[in-house]
Order: sequence, then C-alpha cells, then structure tokens
Amino acid sequence: MNKQDITSIKQLLYTKKKIVIVPHKNPDGDAIGSTLGLFHYLIKGNHNVHVIVPNDYPSFLKWLPGNDTILKHDIQTKECNTLIKEADVIFTLDFNAFHRTGNMETVLTESSALKIMIDHHQAPDDYATYMFSDVNMSSTCEMVYHFIDMLGDSNAIDSNIATCLYVGIMTDTGSFRFRSTTSTTHKIVAKLIEKGADNSEIHNNIYDSNNYERLQLLGCALTNLRVIPESRTAYITLSQNELQKYNYKKGDTEGVVNYGLSLDGIVLAAIFIEDKKEGIIKISLRSKGDFSVNELSRAHFEGGGHINAAGGKSHLSLNDTVEKFISILPSYNKALNDE
Repeated sequence: MNKQDITSIKQLLYTKKKIVIVPHKNPDGDAIGSTLGLFHYLIKGNHNVHVIVPNDYPSFLKWLPGNDTILKHDIQTKECNTLIKEADVIFTLDFNAFHRTGNMETVLTESSALKIMIDHHQAPDDYATYMFSDVNMSSTCEMVYHFIDMLGDSNAIDSNIATCLYVGIMTDTGSFRFRSTTSTTHKIVAKLIEKGADNSEIHNNIYDSNNYERLQLLGCALTNLRVIPESRTAYITLSQNELQKYNYKKGDTEGVVNYGLSLDGIVLAAIFIEDKKEGIIKISLRSKGDFSVNELSRAHFEGGGHINAAGGKSHLSLNDTVEKFISILPSYNKALNDE
C-alpha cells in the first residue's frame, strides 16, 4: 500500500460511511482480533460499522470487547446480506480470496462497495481497490496496527483496540515463538501493552480456559499421534465419533497439531479432523524451517496459507485421506530431511 493509497483512504474515511468488515470462514484469533480492532478504530470516526463473520468461532474469543456486536452470516443471513449490499466500503481481513468466506462468496463478489484488503497470506486475488498484502507480516492484527499508523492515527489506539490486536498477534505467532515474529512485532506489542492491553489476562483468557472434556479430547488426539521417521513427519487423526464422545465445540482442537511438531526431529506435522456435516476432512499442517506446507496443501489438499502454517481439506474418508497423505510423503523426503 503506497502513500497515494493511504491519502485516498484518508479522504474516503473523512466523511461518514457505511462500512462492513469481514474475516474468513471459521475465524480464528487473528481474524476476530483484527476485525474487532479495526471496528473499534472506525467507530471513532463516526462511521456506521458492522463486523460480519461467515460462521461461529471459538468461545475463548468471545470475551473480546465488541464481541456482542458481531453478526453471523449463517444465522442472520438476510440482515447481513442487506448490510453488505448497502455498504459503501467493505474491509476484508485475514483472507485474500472470496471463496475463503464460504457462503458469503456470492454476495461479496456482487457487492458494488469499494473493497480494501488487509491480509498476510500468499497469492491474493485481484478484487480490492486498495490492497495491503504482506506475507512477511506475523499477523493481520500487526498489519491493522500499521494501517492505523500509516493513516497517522496511532494516538487513537485505546485499550479496546490494543486488546483485540494483541490477541491476533499472540495467537498467530504461537505466543511469539514462530519465525514470523520480528523485532518490529515485539515493538508493536510493547506499544499495545502501553495502550492498555493486559498481556497476562489475555493469555489466560485464550489459553487457560480449558474444561475437562477438552482435555480428554486432547488426550484422545495424543493417543492417535503417529510418527513417520523416514519423512520426519507426525500426524494426528480425530474421527467424528471421537469428537462427539468428548462433546467437541468449535476451537477445542486449536493448536493440537503443534504437539506433533514439538517432537524431536519432526519437521512436518498434520492433524486430520472428520467433519461429517460438511462432508470433508479438515486438515491443518505445520512445519519447521523452509519446508512449505503452503505449497503441499495447495498441491494436494485444496488449501494454502503460509510457509510454516497452512490448512486444507479432503473429500475422501478419514482413512483414505491419511493414506493419501502418507503416499505423497516420499516425494518430499529429500526436502524434509534437508531441514
């Protein structure tokens, strides 16, 4: 995003606008944090702002300031579609292709609103008038901070904005341990704490809100953990029956894939989760070093993401999906063992 873009956006936002902010389907901490952070900033400009999510999100994110204002498209479809059709501006955050919004794809594509993308994923589609796209950023929340700063408005960041942005940066960097965490990331986090983000409380709200059934599900997942030493790979499976046994709720498997990656010598980790309602196997991939799970997921599992973190899906059965995954590993053995 260049200086001319910023000047144009400042002029655009100078007068009151109808604004909709949208994250991707199955929004995570970065998606909810960035949309709510931008929401709190824009309402300070006296804009009419709505955050519309494609579907529900984990309960451990529902304490964030502004959560009660979020609209869910899959439940409040008519109201959401009207807001999108009447919007002057639509911000799309933490995704860069409309198909990532599920059933919202059509209404977003058909909308005549000016669109502004803020995102850090690879290979963005060309739908936005203004595009702030940077794959080297740790998170979309870090980008929202930069966006507000580029508008010359960092003084407007209050405790609500700081809290929301801190959540997304913390979760998307794996509590600041991923390689995407830079010195700039830490400087921004320090500023967010100065603005009122309570880092200890935020961490507790996100990571220390376990219940008995969620821990039992984690135990089941770890029991299902398998290792393929020759490919330096670990994978976990969870069937629909296992999810139901432990009363699975959205977000209960967040971060479980990282247990596989934590094993000594492992470079690639995967988790395969059966979702009979959608008729797919949901896949999360993680890696170390320069091994790109983004490329692997794009090539084999209709997905993508970042070099070291990506998602995908399979329309095969759970067993057949795992067999497919195992069958493609030999072609990656050299890259995996070079790490």
